Amino acid sequence: MTLIWPWYLAFFLAIPIIIGIYIWILRHKRKFAVRFPSISVIQEAIPRRSRWRQHLPFAFFLIGTASLITAMARPAVTTEVPLSRTTIILALDVSRSMCATDVDPNRLTVAQQAMLRFIEDQVTGTQIGIVAFARLAEIIVPPTQDKDVLRMAVANLTTSLGTAIGSATLKSIDAISEINPDVPPSGVNLRDENQGTDIEDPTFQPDIIVLLTDGANTHGPLPLDVAQNAADRQVRVYTIGFGTTELSEMVCTQEQLGIDAIGNDFGSGFFRGFGGGGRNFRQYLLLDEPTLRGVADITGGLYFRAESADQLYDIFLDLPAQLILQEEKLEVSVLFTAFGFMFILLAIALSLLWNRFP
Repeated sequence: MTLIWPWYLAFFLAIPIIIGIYIWILRHKRKFAVRFPSISVIQEAIPRRSRWRQHLPFAFFLIGTASLITAMARPAVTTEVPLSRTTIILALDVSRSMCATDVDPNRLTVAQQAMLRFIEDQVTGTQIGIVAFARLAEIIVPPTQDKDVLRMAVANLTTSLGTAIGSATLKSIDAISEINPDVPPSGVNLRDENQGTDIEDPTFQPDIIVLLTDGANTHGPLPLDVAQNAADRQVRVYTIGFGTTELSEMVCTQEQLGIDAIGNDFGSGFFRGFGGGGRNFRQYLLLDEPTLRGVADITGGLYFRAESADQLYDIFLDLPAQLILQEEKLEVSVLFTAFGFMFILLAIALSLLWNRFP
């Protein structure tokens, strides 16, 4: 337990003074009893059990006073923040490779189903945002508690061309910054001395990013460089690598194919950056596990690997257990105040009950 205003503990110096006054009053009563021997004899005849009754109300009064002084110092305990106090950004790869059928019926469908189950399992009040990325990254749904909006967005995701893992992370940071004022936007350079930001502070923000991809970065900034951007803001990135190592047929529904909603230039760019007219195309379809693991390590998150629908479901279902425990200081002065008044009122009641006559 810690104290927010510890200097108020100085009032404990009043406790010995109160005890001294109480002892002085008792001695004063004894002198008064000597003047009236008959009363003194009567008091000597009183059972010892009645004597401790005389002092018990005062003891309760002292306990109540000490509790109120402690409450003034604003005691706080370290507790765990529930998941509903965090913002979760789900960043999903919607590149054309998510049409691969190595996971039945295809990777995108299974990823959508896993995300929907994850959204349904969250307690009321949890804020979730959705970022979709292919060649570019966009915030599809800003952080919200509306599960209907989230379900509709996930169900209507369409595929596009390319994979921009770094851009997706930057967009996710920006989505969090809109909710959490302690997280600057991705464009703010925290390493500038004029910012005065302590990037060595190991305390993590309660908000996190969950990034799912089945390939390697092909566009935008490098994921490991962007990971440092997230680490500087104490934002953890949990990465999920999805799909098998075997290339398979690409089959998406008409709804999932869409019209290249993110890139807005369907048919251009799928082979750009691969070199030699698609000579290295296959390497970008395969999962880049070292990079995903590096992103998680740099930001303090975790890396997960899923090669089947069941494995992906388990990862999403396990995410709350990984993310729900966020430490936070909780002030408990109200409890000490309540106990203080309770003991003082008890002291008054017992004093009136047991010491009706002087």
